[in-house]
Amino acid sequence: MKEKVESVLNKIKPKLQADGGDVELIEVTSDGVVKVKLTGACRGCPMSEMTLKMGIEWAIKHEVPEVKEVIAV
Repeated sequence: MKEKVESVLNKIKPKLQADGGDVELIEVTSDGVVKVKLTGACRGCPMSEMTLKMGIEWAIKHEVPEVKEVIAV
């Protein structure tokens, strides 16, 4: 499952990097929780929660249905 999540994140990263941000995979737990770290311009951005839930989490769940939740750490 970790490889699938990394693949999705690699598709998302160019969009985040174009705005000066990035996302780093920290952990994929056995119960389907993905932990990521938002970096660059994404860190502290007022829209980061929306980016996380409506962008990153949606994309990961769409391609890796066994993922239950994506959280920022």
